[in-house]
Amino acid sequence: MTQITVRNPDFETVVRGSFARQGLMSHLGAALTAVGPGAVEIEVAYRPQLTQQHGFFHAAVTTAIVDTVCGYSALTLMPAGSEVLTVELKINLIAPAEGERLFARGRVIRSGRTITVCQGDAYGVRGGVQTHCATMTTTMMRVDQPA
Repeated sequence: MTQITVRNPDFETVVRGSFARQGLMSHLGAALTAVGPGAVEIEVAYRPQLTQQHGFFHAAVTTAIVDTVCGYSALTLMPAGSEVLTVELKINLIAPAEGERLFARGRVIRSGRTITVCQGDAYGVRGGVQTHCATMTTTMMRVDQPA
């Protein structure tokens, strides 16, 4: 993992404010459960509207929350006035995403001036037991907020 250098002491406020503006996360009922330097967590409660035909969380839900934790993990280490965009992602769906909730954790692998590489993992949670169901690697690009 990269050396953690916080460039904006207000990173948590920035991340939480940005998350609150995300229409998709709101639509999914996602909650931002942890924000720390280089690491973010999100969870989504099970609803039939979030499933595929077998009753598992849809891969699109899993992909969306893991991509989001990766992006916000990168943003925690960016200077004030920055935003991030995903420029590449690769996900491995390694088990059905099932349970009462879907939980995702992202972390920065390497943070650069413009490009940050992150890893995210998703877990289905049933009866307090977590089952690892997906792993993602992302490349995030820093962009300046529009004036």
